[in-house]
Formats: sequence, structure tokens, C-alpha cells
Amino acid sequence: MADLATERSNLTGAAPILVASNRGPVSFTAEDDGSLTLRRGGGGLVSGLSAIDDPSAVWVCAALSEADRTAARRSPDGRLDLGGFEVGGQLVRMLDIDPGTFTRAYNGVANSTLWFVHHLLYETPVAPVFDDRFRREWDSYRAYNTAFAEALAAEAAPGAAVLIQDYHLSLAPDLLRRLRPDLRIGHFSHTPWAPPEYYRMLPDDVAADVLTGILGADRAAFLTRRWALAFADCCEAVLGAEVDRAALTVRHGGRTTRLGVHALGADADFLRDRSHQPDVDARLATLREAVGDRRTIVRVDRTELSKNIVRGLLAYRHLLRSRPEWQDRVVHIAFAYPSRHDLPEYREYTAAVQRIAHEINDEFGTPDWQPLILHVNDDFPRSLAAYRLADVALVNPIRDGMNLVAKEVPVVSDAGCALVLSREAGAYAELAEDAITVNPYDVIATAEALHQALTMPAAERADRTKRLAAASTALPPQQWFLDQLAALRE
Repeated sequence: MADLATERSNLTGAAPILVASNRGPVSFTAEDDGSLTLRRGGGGLVSGLSAIDDPSAVWVCAALSEADRTAARRSPDGRLDLGGFEVGGQLVRMLDIDPGTFTRAYNGVANSTLWFVHHLLYETPVAPVFDDRFRREWDSYRAYNTAFAEALAAEAAPGAAVLIQDYHLSLAPDLLRRLRPDLRIGHFSHTPWAPPEYYRMLPDDVAADVLTGILGADRAAFLTRRWALAFADCCEAVLGAEVDRAALTVRHGGRTTRLGVHALGADADFLRDRSHQPDVDARLATLREAVGDRRTIVRVDRTELSKNIVRGLLAYRHLLRSRPEWQDRVVHIAFAYPSRHDLPEYREYTAAVQRIAHEINDEFGTPDWQPLILHVNDDFPRSLAAYRLADVALVNPIRDGMNLVAKEVPVVSDAGCALVLSREAGAYAELAEDAITVNPYDVIATAEALHQALTMPAAERADRTKRLAAASTALPPQQWFLDQLAALRE
């Protein structure tokens, strides 16, 4: 990153607040006639940005598809709002990054390296391998982060507040500070953070660059105190940084970076309203017909390796084998939506999920009972219908920054649900007292937890659900975002 040390941008924009993330608030689809159809995204960031009462705020994001790149090229400097696109009153700069550079940065480093490190996913006898190919990918990751830093520098007003999001952009805070030292820069990690002994699998220079990249921010924030302290531990072990764990500060290179904790919560108003719309009611009726008067165990995940879907299915199978009284009395509704299918590990994992699901239905199914309902195609209204029907919610990740499903199901469940929750989910920090917690690797213990959840008295289940819902919605997305902005400006 030293190549930017002497550079300074003399371009100053007008935006007093900026957000940077890989995925933006809109995406495009190319039609047969060459026109572009715009689609607005959802999620915590989109909801959070809507809390900003400033028409000059700018969101900087990457073009993720060829249609996105076309839209960016048709817009001055990628500013979609200046290119004739209706982006909901937001100002959006979409970066047309070379597709090869983007793929190497996104798949090679962000999703196949940093994600694997922070979620402890490597099969270490054979991976990772940091060879010439990785070095090309790392060069692309640096170029990708540089493109963001330069765009932010060009858009930001003097002294602006910049909120950079996640592991895709871990180098951007330091790169931006070198260009615009006048800015207030924050970085937020939506993932867990690896402990030093695992983090140091990265090449030494890469491990140091990621840390110093984030330490370029005035404030580095995390979903839980556990992840913030793991980051501090890595700064101390790798960089020799001075860490104050009580004050949550890291001092390195003559600067002090404050660490923050913001536990993103569920958007209760949106979820409760959306879950009672006609399309959800229709899907709920279909699920109820399939389930009958049986109890339900619900899980909703992406087919992401860290979500631990395979062990969850094995635990359900063990429940049916070890406690045959549940046969024909329970249905496991498992929605495992596609994720990162351009990576072979994810295609193989999805195939394993489907194979075990078929085995369970073949072993236990009867003409009148399908013990497992699995869908691997995305359908948000159907997910909300499953939430409403849930007697038990199973959330058993190997490791998860937060896991909003654990927070959403108690908010939406019609009759109240028991939550079986991995102690490795970030949500555990807030929900453990009213959840049934499990070691995500222990299939037998998870099966017993499912039995405990299914037999929980209705009154206890209702009381726990109320407390879970209250804890889950304590920091909804808009307040989550505004809290970060206020803390950055202090």
C-alpha cells in the first residue's frame, strides 16, 4: 500500500456521508431489446441507509453483472442517479471494475480466502495453498479496494463520514486515508474474526496488510465483542500493536483506532407486516397442508458451508432413529437457498444436503408423512411462511458473524417457537439465555436439543419467544446504522 503514500486526491465531492459495499442497493437485468430493468435490493444496509436524512449521501458499490456494468458505463462516473436511472432518490456510484479483476478479488480472496479464514472452514491438510495464483488474486483484491478508495475520495466532501462495509473492502480504509486524511472513516465487519493462531495461516504480509488496512479507519466495528477482541488479538500478535481491551482501542503506526460493537437486530415492523401479506398467507396454507397437525422444525439458510446444514440434517435423522416416538409427529422444513455456486465447494455442499435429505425421506417416509421438506430455490415469502409455522427454529452454524434468522423467527412465529442455537453464532451473545444452545459439531447433542425444544411446555415456549423477540429487535437496522454514524462523528 506504500504506492499511495505520497498521493493525495485534489478532487473533492459534495457527499457528507458515504457508504461503500460490494453489493449496492440496486441491480440490473438486461432485456432482449437492450434495455435495462432495475431491481432494488433489501437487507440491513439498504434499510439502514434509508435512515439518513441527507439527500447528498452517496452509496459506492461494485457492478456485479454485465448488466450492472452496462448501467455504470451509461452513467457519468458510474453515478446511476445522473445516468437516468430511478434509484429511489438515492445517490449511487456503481464501479465498472474489470470483470477478471473483480472475479479474482471477489471469489479468489474475499470468498475463498478471507471468508474461509474467519469462519474456520479450511480442510487444513490440503488447503489453503498460497501460490502464484493466489498472488495474482491478491493483486486484484488490492486493485479492487483501490478503485473503491479512489471513488470515495472523489465523492466525499471535506471532513465527510465514510462507512466501509465488510471483508471485501478490508484494505480500503487505509487506502482512502492516504488519499483523504481529512475524512472520518469507519469500517464494519459483518463476519466473525478469526483467532490469531488461525488467522496467521495467511501469508505474513497479507495478514499484516488486512489488519493495517482496517486500522486505517478511525473506528472499526463488529457485530459482537467477541469478534472485536479477536481482531485486537490479531493486531497484537501480527503487528505488535498496543491494545487496550477495556477501552477497545488499538494503537499502531502512530494512530489509534477505536473498536465498536453494534449487534444488528431484526426489523420487527417490516417482518410483521410482510409476513402477513397475501403471498405469504398462500404459501403458509400450502405448508400447513403438507405438515398437517404435526410439529415443525424450521431452518432457513443459504447453502453456505458455515451454516452447518449437513450436521443439522444428521441431527434430525438421529432424532428420528433414537426417539421413534417422533416419527409421523414432526416435519423438518429446511430451506437451503443457493449460494456461491461458482465455487466448487459450494456446489458439492448443496449436493450433499440434497443427498442426505433424500436418504432421510427414503428411510422414514410413509405414504402419509414426508419427514423432511427441502427447497433449494430462493423464495422469501415462503421463508416467512415457514417462520410463522415454526414450533422449533434450528440455527446451528459452525461460526457466524450474527445470524439474523435466529432473530427473525421469534419475531414472526405465530404460536411461539423454541430456538436451538449454536454457541458459535454471533446471536448467541444476546439470545443464549432463552435459547437451547448447542455445540454445532455434536450431532447427538443437537438431536437431544431438538427433542427438548419439541417437548417444551407451551407456556414456557411463549415466554421465551417474547424475550427472544425483544432482544432480537433491540437494535433494528436503521438505528444500527445511525449508531455507527454517531459514534464515528464523536
